[in-house]
Amino acid sequence: MPLIRKVGKDVAEQYEADERLAAEYEARLAAAREAESALRDAQGADVPEQELHELTIAFDAAMTEVLAAAEASERIAMGPKTYVSDAQDAEARRAAEIARRKAKARPSVRPWTDEVDRLRTAREAHRLSFRTRPAAAV
Repeated sequence: MPLIRKVGKDVAEQYEADERLAAEYEARLAAAREAESALRDAQGADVPEQELHELTIAFDAAMTEVLAAAEASERIAMGPKTYVSDAQDAEARRAAEIARRKAKARPSVRPWTDEVDRLRTAREAHRLSFRTRPAAAV
């Protein structure tokens, strides 16, 4: 009797992609900190509006990238049972959804869930404070 649960090829590919993305978390977080620092320095200095807007967009992009890496780290901590593929039926999708909710309650996953929430809140606060998209034509 095997002790290791087999996962499908598509789930294994998703899991490996998340492992690669999660490995970049620290570098992406450092890039986001640098982008924020550049934006805050530009806000303190007298820089043209166009340059400030470009720095605002760069910081938003950096926050989006670090958020994606944190979400991948959270999925890795939850385990492969929580992944859903297109080939799965409704019952398997429901089982993955239940496994995901159970995994979020584990102490090993909770720090990543908190980090994802923190980063998402910071990104949304930035988006509400600064215009990161071009103004709509009137």
